[in-house]
Amino acid sequence: MRTVRRLIYGDVISTVGFVTLAFLSLFFFFDLVDELRWVNQGATGAYKLRHAMTYVALLAPSRLYELLPITVLIGTIVVMARMAQNSEFTILRTSGLGPWRALRALLGLGLMFALMTFAIGDYIAPSADQFGRLLRSRFMGEITIGQTGAWLKEKQAYNSYAVNVGTLLPDGGMRQIRIIEFDNLGRLVSNTRAEAGRFGLDDAWSLEKVDRTDFSGTEGKEAVSARVNLPTYRWPTSLTAEMVSVALLNPDRMPIVDLFQYMRHLDSNGQASQRYEIGFWRKVFYPLSCLVMVVLALPFAYLHFRAGGISTYVFIGVMTGISFFLLNNLFSHFGNLRNWEPWFAAAAPGLIYSMLSLSAFGWLVLRR
Repeated sequence: MRTVRRLIYGDVISTVGFVTLAFLSLFFFFDLVDELRWVNQGATGAYKLRHAMTYVALLAPSRLYELLPITVLIGTIVVMARMAQNSEFTILRTSGLGPWRALRALLGLGLMFALMTFAIGDYIAPSADQFGRLLRSRFMGEITIGQTGAWLKEKQAYNSYAVNVGTLLPDGGMRQIRIIEFDNLGRLVSNTRAEAGRFGLDDAWSLEKVDRTDFSGTEGKEAVSARVNLPTYRWPTSLTAEMVSVALLNPDRMPIVDLFQYMRHLDSNGQASQRYEIGFWRKVFYPLSCLVMVVLALPFAYLHFRAGGISTYVFIGVMTGISFFLLNNLFSHFGNLRNWEPWFAAAAPGLIYSMLSLSAFGWLVLRR
């Protein structure tokens, strides 16, 4: 059995590596073409072609994380179909390789790819993506978080705050900060604007060039009580640089630990966390799709091919894999819109295709 595993694993790993390299090269070209529009742009035109190529290269781990399950499917299908066409798998079957032993062997390979996908998505891709954004912002000038900036909310002992950060700077600073304070009854207490600010080490933000307006209630109406301009202002808060950065990141490109901590922060402040909960469970279940892919490819080893007939089955398998990822994205959006249970929205595509692959395995392998 060890010799059989070495034979199958070697062919599958080399084929998956080749397919993955081909897909990464294709997406590198597309990303570079899209990034060329920013070359010689920025405040001083310092963003050059080499910087664009470096930034696109740093996106490669994120692309690899997204592509690895489907390249595992394509590579495994090619190997299984080729072994069936050359009668290699038939020889292995007559030598004692039963369906369940073949399934266990491929599941071991799929587990290896699943661990690789998890490591890339949780450690390598987030760090590379963050470094790439900082590199890009160093020459473009700043990191803009949409048209209105990043909005966050925080509850403290007596009051609550709505916080808006316009842009992040490459050195970790902030610009265009607005802090709106409310009391426990929802009445406006203060409005603070600052041109710049920095994250402190003592659970506070250090704001610069501050325009602060305090309000007080008068006969049920709000009236301005004081307006001051301050060169600096210290605002105690538990909002960290990571939490602000989270607001501009795709949940799929965040580590699981950061996603979980941000979900707890949203829940504790009474904010909707459905999108990030779905993203969290997708990060949990997504690597397991590699197991689904290898099970989906195994029945191709039991088909009988003639010359020229392998390409049709490989195409069918590839389209099946693409449909899996389309359904995976659709379920995430449906789950967010319809308020489905986050774990169900993330796990449903994998469960559906697991049943389909096991049904194909049972029909093509066990019954035939």
